[in-house]
Amino acid sequence: MVKLNYTFNDLSLLDLALTQSGADAAHNNERLEFVGDRVLGLTVAALLYKMFPNESEGELARRHAMLVSTDTLATVANDMGLARRVRHGHMTAGRIQHILADATEALFGAIFLDGGFDAACAVITDIWRDLAARDVVAPKDPKTALQEFVQRADNGNLPVYEYLPATGASHNPVFNVRVSAMGKSATGAGTSKKGASIAAADELLKILAI
Repeated sequence: MVKLNYTFNDLSLLDLALTQSGADAAHNNERLEFVGDRVLGLTVAALLYKMFPNESEGELARRHAMLVSTDTLATVANDMGLARRVRHGHMTAGRIQHILADATEALFGAIFLDGGFDAACAVITDIWRDLAARDVVAPKDPKTALQEFVQRADNGNLPVYEYLPATGASHNPVFNVRVSAMGKSATGAGTSKKGASIAAADELLKILAI
């Protein structure tokens, strides 16, 4: 269990951070998520810069992408017990990860507004230092790993990505992508086309049992 080492001065910010738009269309965590995403991204970038002084920009970028991904954020949310505290509307299985990830970013945005950047940075660094230290070698992003594998195993051929119709509300769409290679295919969803492509590639990697 991850402990959030922060005490809010303004508890209304905490409540707002844990309120998804499906629960309250007018007062929800979307604006806090916008702020928290930036605070998280900068804090993790600075942390990686200090932890891995000999790595290139590309290596740091791959670590960063993994550490701020929906899967990582949702894992942190579950470790903090946010799944039991987030107020949401109808939450389908495909949206659970995204709702928890958004709430985590919103929580960091709320801490930033409540206590300032140093406070938010301290909380994020406390959680992400151990996450960052788990991989000794910089990971490859799923799209790169899939492309390299398919090229080696399928005579230089490349995965084919297909953008499917978006789902969800028009103001908060969920993008869907299908990727195919070596006679197999997988789909992925995300809040951006890039995120959906990465999710699809990750699923196909699992199918191909790399």
